[in-house]
Amino acid sequence: MLSFPWEEDQTFVAPAPPHLSRVVAHSTDRVAWLRARSRGVTATDAARLASDKAVAAVAWEKLNGTGFGGNAFTDHGRAREPEIAAWVRTCYEIEPSVTLFHAAREKRHLATPDGIRVAPDGSVELAEIKTTSKPWRSIPRGYLRQVWWQQYVLGAERTLVVWEQHTDFVPVQGDPRCQWVDRDESEIELLVRRADALLAWMRGERAA
Repeated sequence: MLSFPWEEDQTFVAPAPPHLSRVVAHSTDRVAWLRARSRGVTATDAARLASDKAVAAVAWEKLNGTGFGGNAFTDHGRAREPEIAAWVRTCYEIEPSVTLFHAAREKRHLATPDGIRVAPDGSVELAEIKTTSKPWRSIPRGYLRQVWWQQYVLGAERTLVVWEQHTDFVPVQGDPRCQWVDRDESEIELLVRRADALLAWMRGERAA
């Protein structure tokens, strides 16, 4: 029986998402993860880049340290994150992540999103998890900057911001709340400019 090439069973293998080629470290290797973060601009740093004046303050802390080792609120957030991440995975099919990535444009532009999903159309979606002792009327601006920075680094189109409110470290409701945040190119452009200025300060190219 004759057969033709186009009739043969061919398995299509989708190309790997580009961000997988930009892995820097994993937070499970805390020494490597912290070392890499100290040398670049992270989403935590980007959250504080609210103005050009803020760049110098963030640079000083990057170079000299803050002495902050955490408190009861950060401890609570770390304890609750795996539970909230499991909820996100069940409800939105976004896989938890502990990986630090660098941007395609600049290897010192860094981000560790809490969750990553590659949609069927190939677009990247992220999750960012927060715990809070106060009710949110909207997502705080600093967290939005953090989200937009992660989208830039990962090449993501949108992020599911998930937050769980607590009173005295006890969640006040059964499920966390969440909201999608779309990519914003103008905000990303502004953050990239300030991040580049921050790197210049860190290299000693500006007097602190």
